[in-house]
Amino acid sequence: MENYRDKIRQVFAEVGKVVVGQHYMVNRLLIGLFTGGHILLEGVPGLAKTLTISTLSKVMHLPFQRVQFTPDLLPSDLIGTMVYNQNQAVFEVKKGPIFANLVLADEINRSPAKVQSALLEAMQERQVTIGETTYPLDLPFLVLATQNPVEQEGTYPLPEAQVDRFMMKVYIDYLKKADELEVMRRMANLSYVGEVSPVLTKEDIFGIRGLINQVQISETLEKYIIELVFATRKPAEYDLVDFQQYVQFGVSPRASIALHRAAKAVAFLDERDYVLPEDIKEVAADVLNHRILLNYEAEADGIRTQDLIEAILRKVPIS
Repeated sequence: MENYRDKIRQVFAEVGKVVVGQHYMVNRLLIGLFTGGHILLEGVPGLAKTLTISTLSKVMHLPFQRVQFTPDLLPSDLIGTMVYNQNQAVFEVKKGPIFANLVLADEINRSPAKVQSALLEAMQERQVTIGETTYPLDLPFLVLATQNPVEQEGTYPLPEAQVDRFMMKVYIDYLKKADELEVMRRMANLSYVGEVSPVLTKEDIFGIRGLINQVQISETLEKYIIELVFATRKPAEYDLVDFQQYVQFGVSPRASIALHRAAKAVAFLDERDYVLPEDIKEVAADVLNHRILLNYEAEADGIRTQDLIEAILRKVPIS
């Protein structure tokens, strides 16, 4: 266990050689990697979302593919297609970039629904169907997607069914002044080359998953997770009457599973073998924010999902 924890500290150190001030983003990406959950990163341009993911992939001994989502991208460009071999007079499968352990779906909301839906089977079932044959994907398989919340022209919002398949949606904010100063100094150096060394292997990742699976969570905290989930569906029953009129749909059962796994991963990364209530609260916003669907009335009144989540965490007791 201590060997794995040393390697995790090395991962943060290696990524820090290239990416400054994004410890929170790296932490969430590792939680997804260690629990098998896909991660959606949202933030304005220039916050090193793509750089962080690509750098993290170099720290892993894992095949990595980056797909730039554009309006003219086709599903076959992502999953692959059948190609006719004239020499042998047969059709052969040409696998696409989805056949990797880490897949970066860059600006995922810039491609139409038919391309986005091509990811659904891969994200949920860890398999891809080309023609009449289904091919299992190599594990671990993780989709790390980015999207820009600012520019809406020429974008295609992800359908709720696909958004729900992301374990967490992580909002990336601007850097602190000291961190941005360090970024500016690094990038102003025209001879700067950020190099990192591989740290984690596939066997390490599965070993860490096994240890996270052994992290203890009490029945009281498991019931607390369920109460948080149900509070998003029927806020009025939890003394949140003011929010009832704004909620169109609460979170799905995937939220309780993701919150359970993420809390255990947080405990492990904090070098504990048991879950605290603070672990659940730490990841609650990232797990729940993209699964709560508010109505137009909430938008008109300036109510955000974050407001509802904060109210739920204040009101729902641990019993």
